Amino acid sequence: MLEPRIHFTLSFTEPQAHYMDVEMDLFDFTETTLDIAMPVWTPGSYLIREYERHVENVEAFSESDRVSCMKISKNIWRIAQPSRHTKIRYRIYGFEISVRTNMINADRAFINPAATFMHVKNCIDLSCMVKIVLPKRWHHISTGLPKNTDHEHTFYAEDFDILYDSPLEIGNQEIWHFDAAGVQHEFAMVGGGNYNKQQLTADITKIVDEETKIWGENPNTNYVFITHNYQTGGGGLEHLNSTVLGASRNAYKAPNSYKNFLCLVAHEYFHLWNVKRLRPKELGPFDYSEENYTTGLWIMEGFTSYYDNLIIRRCGFFSVQEYLDMLANDFNQVYNRPGYRVQSAALASFDAWIKHYRPDENSANTSISYYNKGAMLAVALDLHILTETRGIKRLDNVLRAAYQTFYKKENRGFEEKEFQSLAEIVTGVDLSAIFYAAHSTEELDYNVYFNRVGYELVDLNHDTQELSLGIKIANQEGRILIKNVERNSSAWDAGLNVDDELIAINGNRLDLAGKELEFILQHGQIDEIVDVLVSRDGLVRTIHAPLRRSIKQQWSIREKLDATAAEKELGNLWLSI
Repeated sequence: MLEPRIHFTLSFTEPQAHYMDVEMDLFDFTETTLDIAMPVWTPGSYLIREYERHVENVEAFSESDRVSCMKISKNIWRIAQPSRHTKIRYRIYGFEISVRTNMINADRAFINPAATFMHVKNCIDLSCMVKIVLPKRWHHISTGLPKNTDHEHTFYAEDFDILYDSPLEIGNQEIWHFDAAGVQHEFAMVGGGNYNKQQLTADITKIVDEETKIWGENPNTNYVFITHNYQTGGGGLEHLNSTVLGASRNAYKAPNSYKNFLCLVAHEYFHLWNVKRLRPKELGPFDYSEENYTTGLWIMEGFTSYYDNLIIRRCGFFSVQEYLDMLANDFNQVYNRPGYRVQSAALASFDAWIKHYRPDENSANTSISYYNKGAMLAVALDLHILTETRGIKRLDNVLRAAYQTFYKKENRGFEEKEFQSLAEIVTGVDLSAIFYAAHSTEELDYNVYFNRVGYELVDLNHDTQELSLGIKIANQEGRILIKNVERNSSAWDAGLNVDDELIAINGNRLDLAGKELEFILQHGQIDEIVDVLVSRDGLVRTIHAPLRRSIKQQWSIREKLDATAAEKELGNLWLSI
């Protein structure tokens, strides 16, 4: 009996209109009906994106004639009476700038496979071939998929999990290659820019080597960096042996922007191990038709967010102070969102599907980022292990052991309790308080950990007398509008609303530069009642609001003046001094 086979062909008859054409050839399927499904999300980006909304003109043909093709749900088409060779044709519209969606134009195409390729339902484990028909003016294809040497511009995927994790950049991108950690790397630069290839190659080689040292091996034979350069760009998405990055094309020569790009590279490359291989059990094998919930993104993304800046420090690109400032920013991001009292890191992970990618005007009051909070918990773990073992072990040792145990030996995802248990066995350190904190809104005293390595976390605004209404405003078409109201602030209690237009305070009309509001806040008194004249849905009213002390926090990490020699030694070890 012949094994079922699937071949895809991508062509571009109208790329200027942002369309590509997809042919899906099914060979040797014996079922009387076949259900063909498209993913509704893409791994690494935890949001139902409804990729099927960009699909048009789905048709099916046998060797001799058209066959019935009926849409039976939002992302599934049913093929009736398929033959030994059934061809399915459809078109995809792609015109969205991001690292997780298709972008097609006259010059190039970025293909996110989850937004492009359908699979036969319940046949995710089948292999497939992908052939690219290049338009005449396009010359390059960059992807982590292995080439089929028997056919030009044709690639092979062992199964659909690999296919959906292997983006393609097609066009005229600048390409160069380099070796790092024994792995062949390709850099594909799209959109031009003022980057220096030699410097990028040297610096990224350091990052690859440093990260490989942590994990003990580099599991790839090849790796592809696809970078999209725009006037203003950012973001990244990890894949099994590639990544897609967003950058600003003319920012490479600005030192801070360049270091931030290196941090992005370090972050996405770290995912090569942490999430793509070492992962919670819920994150693979995937169900591409619905949400895949996990409470573990604070480990996957949070630990990676801790290590990205730390790697840049270890490589010598950040000074000690630059690194400490970046780490302090995680604390500022969390503690200046009242939502940290509402949502734990674990709950933020679980709710990523409904909250993280869908912020609204109240998000700061109800949620936190598992990236930032996870990084805070990661530094607590790292410093706790470092100090309890007197510098012999640290979080690096935990990650390597978990990678070896769960991925290499057992080839499965982990339960969080298993991860904690392994970490405690490897280090001999009780880590329960920190893991408990990941599931609680009770905050750790982080100075318990910083102080033991000769540093302290300080809120520079602790004694400030600055006043605030607890609102964020924006100028919009000549009007001053409230865009955010902080939980438990003066504005919150008084009843000021998002989208209220601020007209005057205490009888003084507000200017667009905000000088009148600034004057009131600088010269007012705590608990002084101010009269705020607003227009709400076209109706003018006065809101009486008390002035209160600003609760904005400004955290800094600095050396502890009375640190002992032993604490300083551990701090130097932590910071690679």
